[in-house]
Amino acid sequence: MNAYKTYITITDPKQVVLSDLPFKVGQRVEVIILTEDNQRASLAAELKKLFKEIQATHADNPLTEEEIAAEIETYRRRVA
Repeated sequence: MNAYKTYITITDPKQVVLSDLPFKVGQRVEVIILTEDNQRASLAAELKKLFKEIQATHADNPLTEEEIAAEIETYRRRVA
């Protein structure tokens, strides 16, 4: 199955007009309408906020090389 993707902005919620389509007269097509997914952008913004909070937490009390090595070793023991 071939796919054709285009974007339009709804101006009248009672109808959708598609024009300049690359199909032949009489060709049968399947139409699926999806709304733009803003959830991905929202999740990315939340993740960035969380990263900044974590960085701020450690800015005043940074981890030492020894603490980092100990955490890595603890993790490796649990995984192995």
